Amino acid sequence: MADQKINGALYRSMVIEGALAIAEKKEQANELNVFPVPDGDTGTNMSMTMGSAMAEMEKLAEPTLAKAADATASALLRGARGNSGVILSLLFRGMAKKLRETDEADGRTLALALREGVDTAYKAVMKPAEGTILTVSRVAAQHAVELCQAEPTLTAEQVLAAIIEQGHTALEETVHQNPVLEKAGVVDAGGFGFITIFEGMLDALRGIHKERAVAAEPIKSTADFAAINDEDITFTYCTEFIASRKDKARNVARLRSILNEIGDSLVVVEDDDIVKVHVHTDQPNKALEEGLKFGPLLTVKIENMREQHTAKVIEGTADAPKERVIVPAEKKFGFVAVAAGEGLKSLFTDLGADVVVQGGQTMNPSTDDILHAVDAVPAEIVFVLPNNKNIIMAAEQAVHLSEEKKVIVVPTKT
Repeated sequence: MADQKINGALYRSMVIEGALAIAEKKEQANELNVFPVPDGDTGTNMSMTMGSAMAEMEKLAEPTLAKAADATASALLRGARGNSGVILSLLFRGMAKKLRETDEADGRTLALALREGVDTAYKAVMKPAEGTILTVSRVAAQHAVELCQAEPTLTAEQVLAAIIEQGHTALEETVHQNPVLEKAGVVDAGGFGFITIFEGMLDALRGIHKERAVAAEPIKSTADFAAINDEDITFTYCTEFIASRKDKARNVARLRSILNEIGDSLVVVEDDDIVKVHVHTDQPNKALEEGLKFGPLLTVKIENMREQHTAKVIEGTADAPKERVIVPAEKKFGFVAVAAGEGLKSLFTDLGADVVVQGGQTMNPSTDDILHAVDAVPAEIVFVLPNNKNIIMAAEQAVHLSEEKKVIVVPTKT
């Protein structure tokens, strides 16, 4: 298969294998995700985005290369989730422009297709940042084009292997190209996902179809999410929607300008039928209003990235061993409360709580978390307010573990 060119059936198989590859490693990508927002969902977003293309490919029996490439690009655009998913869809959309020109793609065509994909992605992203999936794909594509200029007879397999090899080199550099990545000590999650997808595609090109453990266990000890402060998140809401283009005359460039004024991480993609938007903003309502001017909203997703970051910090420290530091008593009574978010934390602190443990519904702190909070209260008797029925039992275990202080759990549920 060394000299095999990529036809429609093979491209279909490559997309499916790429989707399975990122599904297998999505948790590894999640654990690297600290930029542009440390919310730990890049792997999930890229996996779900590729999953939409895989579902579309499974409907095609014997597609031409043009049909397979166009169907992939269309499915990715409609199924794109998150910044990384949208950029991934743009890469494949640009590739489709080149691949639809031929029935079979050789190495040179593949290299040019990826370069077209990179150009398409850069044009759509308002403020491209270095050390991201954009950087990794650009460096890999340029390397592939230069190789083909020096040796035009390179096969598709050789070019794809070269893309992956250079992509790994570029990925390792991302930790030094972006201050957020350097602070957390990790490579870019989107770049990792891009290479993973292309590795799966190379397997299919070589006729290798691996038994993949799609439900792989999360890989821990990667990004230090706690090293990234909540203040580093500029805007709160990750807002995504697809608007139907009923008003064909409405200017998409104007939409980009308006959204750029109210947010960042902006990507706007359009075709004849829809407009796809991804933006981080504090005014998701304003973004949706602008989308509605084009036509009905087909899909909407809004996520609070500060809450996602808090959850990742709690998750990342839940199993970490902590050395107990017991503060000597300076008063008779003290209080520990469990609450989620800075607002409730401030409220409990103002009411007299000595320590507030971050947690709540779906973010239950452990007994160890509560015990360390008790240890930090300078009092002989410490009252604990779990404030959630799912936390009461964990809090009660701290009663038996605290030897220096008397612990009284008040079984508060709200």
